[in-house]
Amino acid sequence: MDITKRAYGLAEAMLSEPLPRRWSHSLGVAERARSLRSILGEDADLMEAAAVLHDIGYSPRIAMTGFHPLDGARFLRDQEAVDERVVRLVAHHSCALLEAEERGLRDQLESEFELERPALVDALIFCDVTTTPDGEPTTSQARVAEIVARYGRDTLVGRFIQRAAPEMHAAVRRVEDRLNAARESSQPM
Repeated sequence: MDITKRAYGLAEAMLSEPLPRRWSHSLGVAERARSLRSILGEDADLMEAAAVLHDIGYSPRIAMTGFHPLDGARFLRDQEAVDERVVRLVAHHSCALLEAEERGLRDQLESEFELERPALVDALIFCDVTTTPDGEPTTSQARVAEIVARYGRDTLVGRFIQRAAPEMHAAVRRVEDRLNAARESSQPM
């Protein structure tokens, strides 16, 4: 079965009923991934699959540690035998190592899942942090502010997102630079 078709089916089955807003966000993140096809080349389908699956670890059916990147990646690897690169992107999406550190789970995340290529890590950060909880496009600055407001500055997630924000914003800039360069190179002379 096609990697993206399977990914959409899994994400929908795990998120649409118990967490409809998370499902909407995941669909929006996948839409952002499709907008990056011009710079992703042969990794475009892989990125779209990772994008729609990135928050699957929130599903009450599979949440074990309470840390969704780790729970999602373990489920995708152990129960669904999903492509290893997709699993690695889910495991490490949006600066997950920093949140894992806050949760005392960094060693587990690092030992179980290697990082994917930096350009793909950047692309998934871009897709996630430029999408609202309802699946609409936004800026990374607005998204970080929304997360801090929703969780609180001094909560675990609030501390993590403030710490990760500089790298998230930098990843967004790197992806935007690649998109601009691709547009410029495709312009007729």
